[in-house]
Amino acid sequence: LENGQKIENIMAGQMTHPFFPVPIETMSARIAYSDFKAGDRFQLAPDIYVRTAKLNHPDGATGYRLDYQGHSVAYVTDTEHLPGKPDQNVLGLIDGADLLVYDCTYTDNEFEAKRGWGHSTWQEGVRLAQAAQVKRLAIFHHDPDHEDPVMERIEGQAFAMWPGAFVSRDNMRFNIL
Repeated sequence: LENGQKIENIMAGQMTHPFFPVPIETMSARIAYSDFKAGDRFQLAPDIYVRTAKLNHPDGATGYRLDYQGHSVAYVTDTEHLPGKPDQNVLGLIDGADLLVYDCTYTDNEFEAKRGWGHSTWQEGVRLAQAAQVKRLAIFHHDPDHEDPVMERIEGQAFAMWPGAFVSRDNMRFNIL
């Protein structure tokens, strides 16, 4: 981590009041922590590789890409794009991914009023996915003010712009192998 903190301490702090009622010590799982910096690459398990990239967010954020046996998923959320200037960190991370899960909180029309909040648009997600030759784009991290009819409209517009785009929903599952 860039500020010298340890991920174990951050997770333990998040699992305390007022954020969460159950301390991390209560968890019955064996938890192993590995500190890293955005931009690092590492092996998570046999044949599973992780790449990371620094994202543009006021509080800092990291994007992730998991690669397994020639298939990949990229998770890029809590990032704010600069209009007209594709983020090279993001493009490098998502290049050729089978699935991109991207921060599509706003529309391009809403974006200007939300600049500095650390989020992007579904249109930028489509532009990045096309530029990086991603196979599928999951429109993710929806604005809480966008109710189902708005999300259905966004999905139709996104699909018309690029057929690889769809709105993510609770309990969706994918087979990318």
